Amino acid sequence: MKSKYLVCGAGGFIGGHLVASLLNDGHEVVCADIKPLEYWFQIFDECKNYSLDLKEFDNCLKITEGVNYIYNMACNMGGMGFIENNKAECMLSVLINTNLLRSCLKNNVSRYFFSSSACVYNQDKQKDTFVDGLKEDFAYPAMPEDGYGWEKLFSERMCRHFYEDFGLETRVARYHNVYGTFGTYSGGREKAPAALCRKIITAKKNKEKSIDVWGDGEQTRSFMYIDDCIIGTKKLFESNCRKVLNIGSEEQVSINQMIKKIEEISDYKVNKNYQLDKPKGVRGRNSDNNLIRRELNWDTKTSLLEGLKITYVWIEKHISSNTNNNKFTKKY
Repeated sequence: MKSKYLVCGAGGFIGGHLVASLLNDGHEVVCADIKPLEYWFQIFDECKNYSLDLKEFDNCLKITEGVNYIYNMACNMGGMGFIENNKAECMLSVLINTNLLRSCLKNNVSRYFFSSSACVYNQDKQKDTFVDGLKEDFAYPAMPEDGYGWEKLFSERMCRHFYEDFGLETRVARYHNVYGTFGTYSGGREKAPAALCRKIITAKKNKEKSIDVWGDGEQTRSFMYIDDCIIGTKKLFESNCRKVLNIGSEEQVSINQMIKKIEEISDYKVNKNYQLDKPKGVRGRNSDNNLIRRELNWDTKTSLLEGLKITYVWIEKHISSNTNNNKFTKKY
């Protein structure tokens, strides 16, 4: 009998790419997202697609019926500007994870995946510009990103205890700044790679000489291309590893360095208008992939420059054609 997968958050960026990959593997996939279908980033006619609020237990109970495996990518999140100004909204996503886990027990789901975040890490480990990679045990003692990070850390613990108390097989990955095609690039929820690509594309198109940059541009991150993310996610899900694992890149760059890469791609130089009063997050963050290399023999394959080239071309195409831009830019 064919296994049935449920992808929650299927209308979003990572969820849409995951659905495409699962379908390519020949699986039956059910898709759920709070957004109306017309605002899903990718939609697949061969799936059963549901627009519903997974913070409601009855909806979770309904959507998990007859499902073998669940990937939970659903949460209320965005870039730094969004999560710093919507802490309560971000924390309400704990209801999604809690109600899905409860529904797994009711409907005998075999395995459950939760998408956590590098925002769970203790902020004292992220005060310098270029930092050593964050090892998985650096999440404790707990001092995560306020709001969003606390929700992710609590939900990780819920997954752990549902395995310990009820025997539900759970898998948890901490994502580090995923970027790529078929994601938002404007409207307030976009992350740095998409935002900076859009700013430089727009500046070039309008012959503008400068772009706004949040902070001084020296804050650092590592950014993982979506294809690497999906491969790592599926590898963890299908494995026997019950440890929480980083899934991210170890190629740490400053925002200024990333701007230089995008300038190279666009063949267009810009001046930077630094906005020091804007949300900046921690000073430096990088993934440590030693544990996932040992456990799963996984690592990223796409360099930041390679991934940015693909992302830049995709955003440029959508800005130039003005086709279906609303679904990628709408504040929802």
